[in-house]
Amino acid sequence: MLRLSGVGKQYGPPDRPTPVLRDISFSLADGTFCAVVGPSGSGKSTLMNIIGLLDRPTSGRVDLDGIAVDFASPETTARLRNQTLGFVFQAFHLLPRLTAWENVALPLLYRRTERRERRGRALDMLGQVGLADRADHRPGELSGGQKQRVALARALVGRPRLILADEPTGSLDSVTANEVMSLLSDLNRRLGLTIVMVTHDQALAARCDRRIEVLDGRIVLDTAAA
Repeated sequence: MLRLSGVGKQYGPPDRPTPVLRDISFSLADGTFCAVVGPSGSGKSTLMNIIGLLDRPTSGRVDLDGIAVDFASPETTARLRNQTLGFVFQAFHLLPRLTAWENVALPLLYRRTERRERRGRALDMLGQVGLADRADHRPGELSGGQKQRVALARALVGRPRLILADEPTGSLDSVTANEVMSLLSDLNRRLGLTIVMVTHDQALAARCDRRIEVLDGRIVLDTAAA
């Protein structure tokens, strides 16, 4: 599903580069639930941006679903982002004037899917995350946990193969965070989704199939290699 080989990333001028990632190598099989952990400034966000095709590595190779994407065309990366990847963020990023189902349906709107199908698929996904009765509510009428469920439904509605979750429980209290984590685990098992989740919460990371710890731009622990 995903393979990174010797990936490095640096910023700044060539004569004075600032390395952020150094020789990152790992692969994920279909259906893996992987936590990426590490302190602030360790390189986690840069790693997620590279996996999510929002940034390109300075060195190394990234293969996603059998495609070498590190030097793929803008058209190919845009298609992969829209059809293969789903994104979940700490801050939800819901549009306040849209209802829950309209927010969920946005990826399908970008695909020019017909409205009736958009609504049907959005309602189905809201049902799968336990929010069928909140379909016509706007974000301001939802709790933090409900907003994250809407965001998760939006990530899933395009039927991606890989979900990238960046601190999805960071804005939630501990009870709600555990509920969202349980939902992610259930969707991982039931739908066979591959999930990469950045988290500072070691207890949540311990519930994942695999844990990769990053420090100073390097992988210092990979439980798959233990």
